[in-house]
Amino acid sequence: MGLGFGTPPSAAAAAAAAAAAASSSAVLASSSSTRAAPKGKLSSLFRYAHEPTTSNTDSSQKEPCPHKPISSPKIVQRNLLSDAHVQIPVEKFLKTISKSSNITLNEALHLFDHMLRLQPAPPIPSFNHLLGAVSRNKHYSSVISLFKRMQSSGLPSSIFTLNILLNCFCNVNRVCDGFVVMGSILRRGYSPNTVTYTSLIKGLCKVGRVGEAVGLFQKMVKLGCGPSVITCGTLINGLCRTGNTGVAVGLHEEMVSGQFGAECKPNVVSYGMIIDGLCKDGTIEKAKELFWEMKGKRIFPDVFVYNSLIHGLCCKGKWEEAKSLFNDMVDQGIQPNVVTFNVLIDALCNEGKMKEANGLFELMTQRGEDPDIFTYNTLMDGFCLVGRLVDARKLFDSMTRKGQKPDVVSYNVLMNGYCKNWKMEAAMNCYREMIHNKVMPTLVTFRILITGLFMAGKVEDAQKLLVEIQVHDPVPDSFAYKIILEWLCKNDPFPKAMELFNSLEDCKVEPSITTYNGLINWLCKAGKIEVSWQIFRRLSDRGLVPTLVTYSIMIHGFCRVKDLEKANDLFLEMEEKGCAPNVVIYNALMRGFCENNELQKVLELLHKMVERELSPDDSTVSIVLDLLSKDEKYRECLDLLPTFPTQEPRGCNDGFSL
Repeated sequence: MGLGFGTPPSAAAAAAAAAAAASSSAVLASSSSTRAAPKGKLSSLFRYAHEPTTSNTDSSQKEPCPHKPISSPKIVQRNLLSDAHVQIPVEKFLKTISKSSNITLNEALHLFDHMLRLQPAPPIPSFNHLLGAVSRNKHYSSVISLFKRMQSSGLPSSIFTLNILLNCFCNVNRVCDGFVVMGSILRRGYSPNTVTYTSLIKGLCKVGRVGEAVGLFQKMVKLGCGPSVITCGTLINGLCRTGNTGVAVGLHEEMVSGQFGAECKPNVVSYGMIIDGLCKDGTIEKAKELFWEMKGKRIFPDVFVYNSLIHGLCCKGKWEEAKSLFNDMVDQGIQPNVVTFNVLIDALCNEGKMKEANGLFELMTQRGEDPDIFTYNTLMDGFCLVGRLVDARKLFDSMTRKGQKPDVVSYNVLMNGYCKNWKMEAAMNCYREMIHNKVMPTLVTFRILITGLFMAGKVEDAQKLLVEIQVHDPVPDSFAYKIILEWLCKNDPFPKAMELFNSLEDCKVEPSITTYNGLINWLCKAGKIEVSWQIFRRLSDRGLVPTLVTYSIMIHGFCRVKDLEKANDLFLEMEEKGCAPNVVIYNALMRGFCENNELQKVLELLHKMVERELSPDDSTVSIVLDLLSKDEKYRECLDLLPTFPTQEPRGCNDGFSL
């Protein structure tokens, strides 16, 4: 269909498959990709673990079977190409190739050259068949080049030629060129058809211009060009991918009502896309509703639909429903694939059900479904979460033996498990093994190790690793500082931590103002106000300008230790430097003056707020109430309070209508 999903095989195809199975049982036994699950519950999968079964997917969409009788397709193909105009008509030959797409790019180019040399030239439909075959094999840029050669040879183009070209432009994200072809179609007197519009809608969706795709779809319908189920499916896919699932559901409902004709009804592909989108949005109940709707219409869910819904249920913690749906899938004879198993294993690992997760992993391998890197990483992470580090390492070692090379995530999972279980030597050994195997560490790798070293009290080792980070060069500015700050927030080893923080200046890493804000904030909360003040005063030496957040942290810090004079000086300084205080800073300073019984200063700040057109918040009101309660002559004080502009109540209608 062009949307990446297969359709059920015809009766003839099924009969052919059965005949092939009878004549070549050895082939079936060695091919796991063509097996379907027998009916039965989870346990029944063990029973049939080694029995050959048949697939419910369209074999025409798969690679040719490698076990066919030995022949030399290329030699036969070339003989046909060279003698095609003698043995059979070119157009008939090309039509056969076009339907099967059984032609390599080199063979297509050779045939194209041959056709251009023929006198007279073959009819345009012959070229269309060849271009269509090359396009279906996803050689889009080659089709564009071949079209240019057709133009330079003076060959005309039909609406079919231009549609193929337009589709190729859209598939390589050149949708603007696609619209140029659309203009050419109109100039030549052709009427854009459903294929034309569908290709453009797909192109717009591919480059994220979904709003324009919706507009083009509406224009298409308005002009009387009826969309096909592929058109609607393409738009639904684009809408779901960009989070516009609600709009996609609306389009689906219009299809169900027959608004676009009897032939444009939802199929398994369009249902699958919407169910997947709803599950990703967390709208699981609506997804289930559509699932049962499609079954009620005798549109049978495929593995993609089941996977989407199972994943959605697992994300919501509905494990029992997910397991029931898995059993239903097996009962319907649908073969669970690697995605199905990965989703279930991930859910079980998150629940800490490692016995069940490991059992499912073993079942997966028994069924001939090869685990991928995600499967291994998920299961290893699950073992680490429950402290089964030996099992995690065994699984890690088994990956290489089974031809699956560990990636950076695999190493990170294992190192994280070691660090969280205080096995830093094992974690560092894993890191060295990673470097030896030329797997490049990431920021996550260093965060795991450095945090682990800090938590284990190995500050010097952490410092050495921070220097080593620069060798691998994956690190943005101030990354090291951020890790230290995270550690400081959880611990209080002040002298050693500050020594480490200062030593990082030799690592050629310049911390940002955001990093310094974090450090100053930690120091203030730890009661190290003088140290934070020294760092604040050195900011300009480093070429950094204090922000509103920086001033706010320092003013709060001085108010906390009752040093209101410095807090007020800092308040005045920030105004002079063009950094306008916000209501939070005013409140901090007023609270400090109020607690120190300097009521006149509070009133002055309140009047300043009015001058600066700052609106009071709940904290401001609380301070005023405290102010009045402290003054016996509160009525006189009340008269001295400024009048703030009337504010709209919260929750008022801001122009939106329901």
